[in-house]
Formats: sequence, structure tokens, C-alpha cells
Amino acid sequence: MADPARARRLAKRISTIVASAIEYEIKDPRLAGVTITDAKVTADLHDATLYYTVLGATLEDEPDYPGAAAALESAKGVLRSKVGAGTGVRFTPTLAFVRDTVPDAANRMEELLSKVRAADADLARAREGATPAGDADPYRVPVEKEDEQD
Repeated sequence: MADPARARRLAKRISTIVASAIEYEIKDPRLAGVTITDAKVTADLHDATLYYTVLGATLEDEPDYPGAAAALESAKGVLRSKVGAGTGVRFTPTLAFVRDTVPDAANRMEELLSKVRAADADLARAREGATPAGDADPYRVPVEKEDEQD
């Protein structure tokens, strides 16, 4: 078993090598917008999981996730050989590519927050100039009785 610090260093090195190879060496047009966001290596250094996202040309254009996944699968052998040559470890880790859903979740949360902000603003506009239906202070305050002396 390798120590966790070594696994983190190896994961960072693998992500750098794979990202560089995708950008400069592999000539598949389906990998044009692929970005490696994170990498994790198991404690025994035998398996590496690389998280990727696909950036679209415009915000309205939906990225080609199935095409990118197929391109990464077809380039997996070449990328593994690049990782083996670039890291110098005894056993080159197997590579697994997983789509990173964090940006999608963040966009969804931002949409929900903007809806909530709009609803709060509508409620604030409706409350302007409104008066309470009953007393201004609906909570009863106990009346203090003066001490009766016998």
C-alpha cells in the first residue's frame, strides 16, 4: 500500500499527462472541448479514475457527452501508454473516465436560487404598504400588578 500523499501526487501527475495528451497529441475532433477536472488513484496505485467535463461551443449548444465518452474509450490505450511513460511507476494504472457532474449541479442550484430570489422580491413588493389585520403587536404582554401590602 502506498501512502495517501503519494497517491495524490500520482493522481495529479496522471491528470496533467492525460490533459496534455488530449489537447496536443490525440487528433480526435470529439475531444475538442474535453477538460480533465479531477483524478483519483486507488491506495494500491493500480486504478485511476479521471473526471472530465465537456465544454460546448456556446451556452445554448449542448455538449456532445456520448461522443466524448466514446472518444475517451477509444483513446484509453494510447493515454495509458503515455501515463506509463510519463510517471515511471512499476505498474501503470488502468484508466477509467467518469463524467464530472459538479458543473451541472452548480448550474441547477444557481437556477433554483434565482427562482427563490425572484419569489422573495415578489413577496417583498406585495408586503409594501400592508398593515396587519389585527393588532400591530399580536403578542399579549402580561400586565404587571403592583404589590398589595396587607
